[in-house]
This record gives sequence, structure tokens and C-alpha cells, in this order.
Amino acid sequence: MTVSTEPSPRTLLVTLSGTDRPGVTAALFSTLSPFDVDVLDVEQVTARGRLVLATLLGDPPDEDALRRELAGLAERLDVDIDISAGHGDHRRPEDRAHVTVLGSPLRPTALGALAQAVAGCGANIDRIDRLASYPVTSVELEVSGADPEALKAELAAVAVAEGTDVAVQPSGLIRRAKRLVIMDVDSTLVQGEVIEMLAEKAGVLDEVAKVTASAMRGELDFAESLRARVRLLAGLPASAIDEVRHAVQLTAGAKTLIRTLKRLDYRCAIVSGGFSQITDALAADLGIDYAAANTLEVVDGRLTGDLVGPILDRPGKAAALTRFAAEEGVPLSQTIAVGDGANDLDMIATAGLGVAFNAKPVVQDAADTAVNVPYLDAVLYLLGISRADIEAADAADGTPTPAPPLS
Repeated sequence: MTVSTEPSPRTLLVTLSGTDRPGVTAALFSTLSPFDVDVLDVEQVTARGRLVLATLLGDPPDEDALRRELAGLAERLDVDIDISAGHGDHRRPEDRAHVTVLGSPLRPTALGALAQAVAGCGANIDRIDRLASYPVTSVELEVSGADPEALKAELAAVAVAEGTDVAVQPSGLIRRAKRLVIMDVDSTLVQGEVIEMLAEKAGVLDEVAKVTASAMRGELDFAESLRARVRLLAGLPASAIDEVRHAVQLTAGAKTLIRTLKRLDYRCAIVSGGFSQITDALAADLGIDYAAANTLEVVDGRLTGDLVGPILDRPGKAAALTRFAAEEGVPLSQTIAVGDGANDLDMIATAGLGVAFNAKPVVQDAADTAVNVPYLDAVLYLLGISRADIEAADAADGTPTPAPPLS
């Protein structure tokens, strides 16, 4: 193989910084327009009224004249303009990733440790954008020069040590492709466990809660534990199901998450080890495309303590994800699964992105990323969707959005 020894083309990097106001970017390029020079790259960032605008130019025929014009522009606009010469346009390496960071609060020590870990992988942070400042803080780092899987392993350890949540995803078109998002229901889409709400009405809450906790930790076979808990509900009037259905409370941010996904033409699904008598109504109310759950047997207006049909267990949830994705023509690599319990593990492993939402330790260890804040719409930040974009879309169609916290 012949290696070229020709030097890369000479370039100029023009960096403007100062107070942001309308017309600054236009003024810079108007100043450059008379010169026979190519624009190779442009990046602009604003923060609290401060502007940084970097422009990479090809080698101009009259560099001295260009420098004089830019010096005059800096004086007229009262900004700083730095000009540095180099070679090549330093294109980003092929290995690129988006790193989403969630904190409540997000501390400088966490960002410092993450940045150090990125550097330790031989990677570079090309850009940082804020996705949200409330009710949690989220920033996204564009990173180049590291294998995303290797970077994920390094940053996961830092996230645990710093008490923050970090997701690493490869860059590229796949991140913007149509996706299917599938969610667990109990303690994910809704607060608490529906079976425990039914058990409370049957007077057997303590017995059911113990079995539930053990099953979610992965200590008991889910199917066996579910049958044992449902048997304890035998004789409960079917009217209790309706009462529970009306008493169920959505997790904070659930409506915002689903509303935003639907605007983006994503497909949404729920799978539950709970009961279709609850989940079917939730799906209808929220406009969810697919739903799968177990079904309580009711005879003569009372629960029999049995289930109708096969149990939707841990493998069943993964099978439902695969089935829904196939119906929509969405590759599994473009699916997202969100859950909290051990019976979500297969589903999380099958999805392209597995998210542990305020989950048990066994689930957090297995998932691609964890979200440990009590807001389900934080999942949107993993997709690069900002709080500002969400609120702008809500404002456009008159949907009220929660006010920011006072503190």
C-alpha cells in the first residue's frame, strides 16, 4: 500500500466569542464573502447570552487582508476574534457516540469524572448540549474516537460512583429512525403494583406484597408467584377491578412521554405481568398502539383466583416485543424497552436500548442504562429530545405543561 506523503491543506480556524445578539453570524460571513475562501466547517454555541462561533476556512489567497477585515469586525461588534492556522479539517473519527447524562442534581464532580473517563478511552468530547434544566438536569455529549461499547462500560462505572445516570448510544441515522417503545406497567407506567391494590381490597395485602417483592428481585419464578398471588384474590367482587382501574395513578411524565413519542410517529406498547382488565383501559386512554397482559378469570361477578389463558411472564414479555416490532416493521435494534423488575429482563435484553426505570439492582446491572429519577419522560432525553422542544410542541397545540419547580 502506498502512503501519501503530501501535507494536508492549510486551513484557518476563526473563533468569534462575545455577547450574543441578532446579526453577529451574518456580519461574520458578510466580512468573509469578498474573499476567495471555502467554508469547511461551522459550529456555534450560545449559553446565557454568550456566543462562541467557530468557522474553519480553506487557505485564503490574501490572508493578511482577511485578518485585517476580521480585526475591524471585532472592533465594530465588540467581540473577540481569534485566528489560528493549521492543516486539514480534522474530521471526526468513525467511532462516534451520544452520551446522555441525567442528574437530580447534576454536580460538577460527576461531569468532571465522566469527562476524565472519556479522555481515558482516548476519545474527545466534540460538543455538549443541554437537554433539560428541570425537573432534572440533562446534558448530551457528542463524543468521537472511542468504540461506543467500550465507552459504555467505562462510563457505567463512573455513573454508579457519582450517583448519576448515563446512556451511551452510537451516533448515526439509527438514532433518528422510527422506533417502537415498549414499557412495563406496574411501577413504570403507573405508580405502585395493581395486584397489591386488589389485594388490599381483598384484605391480603401483606401476603401478596411479600411474594411480589421476592418475584421482582428475581428470587421466585414469576409464573408461579403470580398464580400464588392471584389465588389469594379468590372471591373478590369484580367491581373491585373497576375501583382499582379508576384509582391507578400514572407515573409523573407518562403522558408527556407518550404524547411526544406519538408526535414523532413512534409506536408505543405496554406489556404487563398484571391484568388486561387494567392495561386495556390504559392503552385506550393514552393512545398506546399495543398492549399485552394476563387476564383475571371472573365468574358470577367474582374473581375465581385463576387466570384465563397462558401467563405473560418474563419470556412472554420479550416475545411480545418481538411480535409488535415485526408487525410494525421495526428492527429490534430500533426498539426501546423500559422496565423495573426481574420479569422485564428478557425484554430489556432483546431491545436495542434497554432502560431500567427506578429498577431493582438485578435489572440495573443488566440494562443498557438506568433512569433513577421519578419522571418517565426523562426517557425522551435518551433520544436527544430536549425539554424546550417538548414544551414548544405542547404550546403549539395548546397542551398545558407542568410549571418549573420553584426551587
